[in-house]
Amino acid sequence: ALQENLDKRLFGQHLVSKVVVKAVRGFLNNTNPKKPLALSLHGWTGTGKNFVSKIVAESIYKRGLQSKYVHQFVATLHFPHAHSINLYKDQLQSWIRGNVSICPRSLFIFDEMDKMHAGLIDSIKPFLDYYELLDGVSYRQAIFIFLSNAGAEKITEVALDFWRTGRSREDIQLTDIQNALSVSVFNNKNSGFWHSTLIDKNLIDYFIPFLPLEYKHVKMCVRVEIESRGYAVDEDILTRIADEMTYFPREERIYSDKGCKTVDAKLDYYYD
Repeated sequence: ALQENLDKRLFGQHLVSKVVVKAVRGFLNNTNPKKPLALSLHGWTGTGKNFVSKIVAESIYKRGLQSKYVHQFVATLHFPHAHSINLYKDQLQSWIRGNVSICPRSLFIFDEMDKMHAGLIDSIKPFLDYYELLDGVSYRQAIFIFLSNAGAEKITEVALDFWRTGRSREDIQLTDIQNALSVSVFNNKNSGFWHSTLIDKNLIDYFIPFLPLEYKHVKMCVRVEIESRGYAVDEDILTRIADEMTYFPREERIYSDKGCKTVDAKLDYYYD
């Protein structure tokens, strides 16, 4: 189901589909994992990070994101004040400990990592490490997913380099980006991973790059959204919506600067 959903509903992200399926399937099939699974998803807004974490949740839990075993944290909502960071650390540790005690196969999703206060995410390091038990609790079956815009420039740099040298986007390999991405995120002062021990101690299993979306991918998003609403696809409206999006860099205009983020709202205008 995970593979099918990603193939059907995620566009322009060959690396994401390949790595997420391999990582999640391998982890779930492992009867004795040595540590929890930790995935860090990086890329511009609208490229599919939230969407993929939703699909992962749906592939594991009957109620998907609504499951009581799935826990979402949004930096600006749950950890808004820098002066309360010690309180947040205690609350976060307590929440993870309590929920994994109830269900070892718990899923924790941290959104807006680039807006999270430096040092806060390090408070969960013990839960992501190679411990068999911590205070009588095993965290080895839990899954942690981090979502961030940090590193998006580095990802775009690689994608643009491939485009300018005439190489196919699909030829980009994880090895072309992953190391540079983890270094970029580690050294980004506006990232919840700023000099984080999670990176330093190699506790993140995969840094997964979401490539910026091209015009053709935006059209795919529009088509799927129209169909999901039960309308017949009008090619003229589809093209018009894709044309209304803004693209970068300024000269080449290759990538949508909002990915597929505003497709939904634009369809409301045309199909009201």
